[in-house]
Amino acid sequence: PSAKWSGLHADRIPGFWERAFIEAQDVKRQVQSGALPPEAEQRAFEGLIPMVITRDRSMEPLVRQYLTLDDVLDVRRRMIGSGLIGGKSVGMLLARAILRTKAPDIHDQLEAHDSFFIGSDVFYSFLVRNGIWWTRQKQRDTDDFYENATRARRLIITGAFSQRSLQQFQEMVDYFGQSPFIVRSSSLLEDNFGNAFAGKYESVFCANQGPRSQRMEDFLAAVKAIYASSMSEKALRYRARRGMLEQDEQMALLVMRVSGRSYGRRFFPSVAGVGFSFNPYVWNKTIDPAAGVIRLVFGLGTRAVDRSDDDYTRLVALNAPERRPEHSADEVRRHAQRRVDYIDLEANHLTSGDFEDLLSSLDPVSLKLLAPVDPESARRVRELRGHGLSAAMPHVLTFDPLLQKTAFVPLLRRLLSTLQEAYNNPVDIEFTANFDDTGKVTINLVQCRPLQIRGAESVTMPPLESIPPEDYIITAHSAVVGQSRIITVDTFIYVVPSVYGMLPIRDRHEIATLLGRINLALKARQPEGTTVLLGPGRWGTSSPSLGVPVNFADINGVSVLGEIVAMHDTLVPDVSLGTHFLSELVEMDMLYLAIFPDQDKNMLKERVFMDAPNLLATLVPASDAWLNAVKVVSAADLAPAGRSVMLTANAPEQHVNCFLAPPTS
Repeated sequence: PSAKWSGLHADRIPGFWERAFIEAQDVKRQVQSGALPPEAEQRAFEGLIPMVITRDRSMEPLVRQYLTLDDVLDVRRRMIGSGLIGGKSVGMLLARAILRTKAPDIHDQLEAHDSFFIGSDVFYSFLVRNGIWWTRQKQRDTDDFYENATRARRLIITGAFSQRSLQQFQEMVDYFGQSPFIVRSSSLLEDNFGNAFAGKYESVFCANQGPRSQRMEDFLAAVKAIYASSMSEKALRYRARRGMLEQDEQMALLVMRVSGRSYGRRFFPSVAGVGFSFNPYVWNKTIDPAAGVIRLVFGLGTRAVDRSDDDYTRLVALNAPERRPEHSADEVRRHAQRRVDYIDLEANHLTSGDFEDLLSSLDPVSLKLLAPVDPESARRVRELRGHGLSAAMPHVLTFDPLLQKTAFVPLLRRLLSTLQEAYNNPVDIEFTANFDDTGKVTINLVQCRPLQIRGAESVTMPPLESIPPEDYIITAHSAVVGQSRIITVDTFIYVVPSVYGMLPIRDRHEIATLLGRINLALKARQPEGTTVLLGPGRWGTSSPSLGVPVNFADINGVSVLGEIVAMHDTLVPDVSLGTHFLSELVEMDMLYLAIFPDQDKNMLKERVFMDAPNLLATLVPASDAWLNAVKVVSAADLAPAGRSVMLTANAPEQHVNCFLAPPTS
């Protein structure tokens, strides 16, 4: 159940919409009194589903099975405007209803959500009121839809809401007082089967501090930012790629109280994270992909869903939580989270800070469960203190006590498997967790959606013993994300690490743009072709000093994405990626690997790409300036007649090999 709320006092719009709810409430009363049979309540419930919950045929059976008339009436009491509540809201409510039915003991450990729903009709009315409707409709013209979308976004930011909407918005903001909340997109197309829209639309935290007028102003800015994001280039590209530009995308909103507590001026939950009921990253053969995986952070979950280039997160295989991707205590310390996202209540915004700066304000339970003292570092501190020097006892965010000594991992594993069973499909969740003074955990389930993933069919690897060493082009070991596969390669795109590493920042952005043009050209030239993209550092980074700052749309035609750890010595691949980026990889069934050229079982034969003909100028006119930095190589130019280039990926063994296949007989 949601937190108690007496309902919005602003006048409801009379008419069909409101009458439908009044009649449904009347039916419920008559069923309770025995005047009507129970079937009448179910009919009233099913009549409200396409009005409020969903019209998506793939979601309707789940909604009918697990939600109730009471759930819909609860939504109406916390709803602003009319229309549908959108995919994100449905996923959150549905997941909680599934657990209520199939795992009541887990449901009892959930934090009650404190949410409001802004109906899709509010979005429509806003567009019409501000003269944006026809501009938005022109997005469907693929010749100039970006230009029309840019104009629509500008009009949204300067638009105005009706007095009725403003009155209801103000009541909601007043209800939250000065508690932080988040405004989340909940469009009709997102979080359904087939379309995740991961990271395509905005979510905006409202610190909700200061005078009443300021808090209202901040909320309205958040709503407009999300409305505008429905027409962003990345959202439109995503829809275009899936043939969805003609579908009417309506933007509802989900407004949720932020889970957590204040630590002085800082507000955040104990931990937050994302979970997949199927683990696409099996870094050790003891890991069971079907057991699921979580990506865990201390503080707000923004670091779990977005790739943080300045830090690391904790990746946990739920059947083997003690089995880390790192191989030594030094690696564990080096890859521990050091930065924390939180809401600064005094500054009135979302920000980040060093974990060390928060230590003094943390409670003993959180420290004990999340950041135990590192034994080796503690020994050195004791030695320093023995020599009369002052030194703080070092705490490292390993999360080990939480993962190994509490019911947290079994709880999340059961939660994910229960939802997967109900959906009859792998699922992707977002959650926060908080501890009381005894260490008891309460979970806040804030999102659930189908995980778009191919099956984990086993692949029989060909015998590689007969492949001579000189025929290998790439071997990689220990950082592979994706399903096992055997593929024939058509094209390589190679961003030369030594050249890219010397480029100024502006030129690195140019390389990212160039890759987008190569991507489009190859998709037009060989729609079913298999392309391997290799480059230095992190793909999709926001920091060009760490890698290539591409958007996923720039590389969405690639089959294999390789990260070469060769830009500089301190660069370490974060193979857990950001969840939004990982969701795209999983959705596209793309293979991701890291290549450590200087490590055992890793090899990249760069000379092969440097000596082969470069197709760049043929594919992208006026690109001669980048011929030394980017090599586009046809596999046919690497393989003698009658042979091909093959790539094999063994995910459980964490091996990838790319080589000249033996001649076909």
